[in-house]
Formats: sequence, C-alpha cells, structure tokens
Amino acid sequence: MEIKELLSQPIISTGTVNITIYSIFIILIIIITTAITLRFLRMIFKRLIAKEVLDQGPSWSVYLIIKYFIWVIIIIVTLDTIGVQISILLASVAALLVGVGMGIQQLFNDLASGIIILIERNLKIGDIIQLDDGTVGRVLSIRLRTSMIKSRDDIVMIIPNSKFVNDKIINWSHLDKTTRFHINVGVAYGSDVLKVKKVLLQCAVQNKAVTSKPKPFVRFLNFGDSSLDFQLFFWTAQAFEVENLKSDLRFAINEEFINNDIQIPFPQRDVHIKQ
Repeated sequence: MEIKELLSQPIISTGTVNITIYSIFIILIIIITTAITLRFLRMIFKRLIAKEVLDQGPSWSVYLIIKYFIWVIIIIVTLDTIGVQISILLASVAALLVGVGMGIQQLFNDLASGIIILIERNLKIGDIIQLDDGTVGRVLSIRLRTSMIKSRDDIVMIIPNSKFVNDKIINWSHLDKTTRFHINVGVAYGSDVLKVKKVLLQCAVQNKAVTSKPKPFVRFLNFGDSSLDFQLFFWTAQAFEVENLKSDLRFAINEEFINNDIQIPFPQRDVHIKQ
C-alpha cells in the first residue's frame, strides 16, 4: 500500500497537468519501448535492403514516414498520461501558430516539402543530383525538414527540402543507371577527320569507366574559327565522378593526338593590311 501511495505522489500538479512518479515511470517505459521497436524495425529494413528484397530509396522513405508517425502518436499518448487535455493543447498551438505564422512559414514549407519528397520518391538516398545553381552532389540522407548531399569537392551540404520541390533539380539517377556525357575537342584544319574519329573512339573504349552499351560515338560539331570541332559522347555509371573521368579521357586524347601527329591549334586570326 505504501508503494502504491508513493508512486501516486504528485511531483507537479496544476489544473491541467498532474505528473506523478508512476506517470514518469510509464512515460520512460513507453519511450524506451518505442526506441527499441524503431531500432529493430530499422534493422529489418537494412537486412531486406542488403538482400535486395526492397529498393533502398522507397524503403527508407517508408521507414521515415512510419518513424515520424509513431513518434507523433507517442507524444500524444505521453501528454495524455500526465493529464494534458489534447484538445486544449491543439487549440493553444493553433492560436500560437496564427500569431507567429509569418515567421515560421518557411519552416512549414520545408516540412511539407519533406513529406512530398518521401511520398513521391522523386529523390532517393544515393541519387546523383544537380541543383539549380549547378552544384552536383550525392544524396546522403533525407529528413523531414532538410536533406544532406555531398558535393564533388567532398563538402557535405544541408539543403532545405523546399529547394528540391520548388527549384529545378536534375536527377542523374532518376531513370537509368548510366548517364550520357560528352567532351569537346578541336583539331587543326587539314587534319584527317576519320583518323580523329578513330582516335577519339579508341580513347573512350579503352577507359574502363565508359560503358560498352550504349557505345560511345563522335559527332563532327562544326567548322570553327580556328579548328575543326568534334564532340566525344560516352555513357558511364559514375556520374558523380564524371569530371575525373573527363580529365582521364582528355589526358588519353592528348597523348594519342601527339602519337598520331594530330594538332590541337591555338586560336589565330589572319590580318590583311590594305595599302
């Protein structure tokens, strides 16, 4: 009887809140049980993803939605346990939000955008994306308000989710595993254009990062002011490291041009002086 009375002793007691030792004990059990359950659920998702039973992006989005939903329910149950009237609390929160609505408008915009991203799944963890300002990065995590991406300079950036919904975003990983890129090459007038094409294709084929299907191809772009302009098109699955791949191709092309006596011209102008 003494233990029951001890547990029922109020620590904080007001008109709407009644916190006792017993209620604190119940709240701790609920929080610990929820954390363990979510941890176990996370392990299940990881194993299914590792076995390729589930796709990483959509599965992780589903897990985050479940996680946030469970914690909202737990918060409501916790408040009800200590005697807080949920209806009164919601009314108070609504009145508060009306007063500071303009100040936290962007916050709600980011939260709503995060929910849209998780539901539509246009953006997934591991995707290679290009932001509206030209920044290219790999998606590391997608949270409810912000997401983290890692740029090609190994800089981790925290981006508000509203940018992914409102701005124009290029998702290099959205459709196919391989993406097409190209590099521009100019050679001197008088060069054997068929030999140039052969050398460019040879350099692309010899690079292991360039896929064989689809095959790389060369486009004779234009008769430039100082050069014959070509474009070497190729596909690769390494979209994130493509700038390094382009650099390797340029090194190889320059070496093969020297070996095959193909000149890369300097910009030049002919000046005619009238007497």
